[in-house]
Amino acid sequence: MNRREETKIALLQQCEKYPKLSVTDLFKFIYQSSFGCEHLVSDVASVKAYLCKEAETAWPASGELIEPLDGDYCRVHLDYMKEGLGADTFAKLFVLSGSPVEDGKERLEEKLAVLSELAREDALPFPEAEVEDALKKWREKGCPACHHSEGFRAEYVPAYRLMRKEYVRFLPLFARIDRMLAQERVILAVEGGSASGKTTLSKLLSQVYDCTVFHMDDFFLRPEQRTPERFAEPGGNVDRERFLAEVLVPLSKDETVEYRRFDCGTFTLLPTERKVPSGLNIIEGAYSMHPDLAEHYNLSVFLEVSPELQKVRIMKRNSPELAKRFFVEWIPMEYRYFDGMDVKERCDMTIQINC
Repeated sequence: MNRREETKIALLQQCEKYPKLSVTDLFKFIYQSSFGCEHLVSDVASVKAYLCKEAETAWPASGELIEPLDGDYCRVHLDYMKEGLGADTFAKLFVLSGSPVEDGKERLEEKLAVLSELAREDALPFPEAEVEDALKKWREKGCPACHHSEGFRAEYVPAYRLMRKEYVRFLPLFARIDRMLAQERVILAVEGGSASGKTTLSKLLSQVYDCTVFHMDDFFLRPEQRTPERFAEPGGNVDRERFLAEVLVPLSKDETVEYRRFDCGTFTLLPTERKVPSGLNIIEGAYSMHPDLAEHYNLSVFLEVSPELQKVRIMKRNSPELAKRFFVEWIPMEYRYFDGMDVKERCDMTIQINC
């Protein structure tokens, strides 16, 4: 399905879902789908304060808490905070979602063309003349951001913020982290196969929580450990013993972590680094949920990616020679570990990565 067809379906669904909407509300839907929330973003503290104030008087959500738009964004109802998502986390994700959209104007024009097409086909609950007259006036103003109509507000009482879809899929994890952080320190394992987005998620978590992150890729086997017997073990191709001793044991005791990263260029250990534990501490990488390590976490998530998407991602980010090593060598080792040790089943949460 191409983008025009997706837009056509999305606009018709809006009309069906909100029968009391006006043409202005369709303009707002199109604008938000094209530009997201870049025109609304301010500092986190201001957003958080306004969120808390609005949540006090907002009507409860009458339907789903997340409404996808026609593009890269979703409307997230403020009631998601009742699921445990903290106002600070909500505000930070909103601000992070506000980066400029390079092709926003192009997307806007594409969607407006579809709107006019639907009007000509008499597929909208408004006469074609009304749609075109409203569109002409909006264009004369430069197609600025607009508010919901008074009728829409009165009937549906919207109370949401826009958020990038790539963040929305992690909201259950963020809400769970926030609930736990209110009671205890969190040590989170982010598991999954190659190109499933573990590093990307960890980066996002560090932006939201200013947390400590450790990478399993810093603990590859040293030369003397690289034996046939070791590689034959499910999950045997990382130095889990050193990771346990240098990172997880002191981390679980809330002690300063002193560890040495493995340098893949020289096959040696780099000088000692020190990290102080934070409220949220992340262990990112395949093999982080090995049974020898798993007892030290109080939260774990498995990122599941389809073989098709995994292949596309690996081919995009690697040379053909390196990509071949993933497919022939490293990915089979990961699956032997995942299947042999029931990794996905032992994780607290599974998040499907679709794009």
